[in-house]
Amino acid sequence: MQSWYFSEQSYAPAWDEPVTPKVTSPSSLVDPETAHRLLREYIAECKLADELGMNIMTNEHHAAYTCMSVSSLMTLAVLATHTKRARLLALGVPIMNRMDPYRVAEEAAYVDILSRGRLELGLIKGSTFELYMSNSNPATSNARYWEAHDLIVAALAKKDGPISYESDNFNYRNLNVIPGCYQQPIPPIWMTTLSPFTAKEAAQRGYVIAITAVARAARACFPVYREEYQRVHGKPAPLDRLCYLGQVVVARDEKTAHERARKLLRFNEVSERIDPRFINPPGMMPPADNARLLKAGTTTTHRNKTLPDGTPMSDPPTTREQIINHVLFAGTPDQVYAQIKTFYDSVGGFGNLLVQLGGPMTHDEICDSLSLYATEVMPRLQALTQSHEAAVA
Repeated sequence: MQSWYFSEQSYAPAWDEPVTPKVTSPSSLVDPETAHRLLREYIAECKLADELGMNIMTNEHHAAYTCMSVSSLMTLAVLATHTKRARLLALGVPIMNRMDPYRVAEEAAYVDILSRGRLELGLIKGSTFELYMSNSNPATSNARYWEAHDLIVAALAKKDGPISYESDNFNYRNLNVIPGCYQQPIPPIWMTTLSPFTAKEAAQRGYVIAITAVARAARACFPVYREEYQRVHGKPAPLDRLCYLGQVVVARDEKTAHERARKLLRFNEVSERIDPRFINPPGMMPPADNARLLKAGTTTTHRNKTLPDGTPMSDPPTTREQIINHVLFAGTPDQVYAQIKTFYDSVGGFGNLLVQLGGPMTHDEICDSLSLYATEVMPRLQALTQSHEAAVA
């Protein structure tokens, strides 16, 4: 199993302010010196992850206290010069909300060259609230996503001069990415989803699929991916095509781990403090799906509000409740390994784990947790997947 360090690069000092943390948040609440310190600490954490043998994942969001990274690829360009071995995953570039996909292709190739071929490129749809920053039409956003996807892949793959690209949303007479990618023909592509339909599309293309901290989605999507991959490619899907993101906190004793985890879980709580109008923009979803979700009252979050047996969770959920729901893996090294293995077995296995840390956790707490995970949990997970693959072979 490959392990990827991930942090939202949050500005947690503003989380307790009596304002929404997204979209309309005042930037005056972000102290430049504090933000500088937090971002420098983040780079140091990534350097540590690289030294420990982990890979690194970045993301991006806009107009949000929950994520200061405004460009996944820009962050990876910085990290390419501060790391030596880690694969660098942009998960991702929200091309549904990015206005210039040609620029995305150029930036991706640049990072791949700068890192000597360590880039993994996630072409994702992005968060619905960010449609307000891009001023995109929600009703045509899905078509726009796939047009941008096709444009980027075609531009990266072309090596012998320019191509043109014409579609409903884009009109390019001369697409010519120089320098081209270090990896040939293009870097590995990833997608995120909570939908079996998108899982099927990813399988057809052989992309890596990542499920972000929603166990029920992994149980629904992984089997669909495996079945479609077998149908299209004529062989079983390798474990490295499947990925799960979990919040992972390790400490020498359980009490300390849960204290740290309580800090990390605040990210989930703050993320849900958003005006409902930004979550489900008009026209974003087909009318039938929109009506179904509105009736069910599930438009405010993708996270479970109940335990697997239907018991309502606390408000906010406790660390133990989130461990039961496989959002969180927290405890001593032995406990964390056992929790991950239980989930791994329940979904038939996966080859990548995105290890989320951050929020109000201190820099020292993050570094300690990373070190314990990399030295006492990660080797056991690598052995787990190796034995799984040997059994399948």
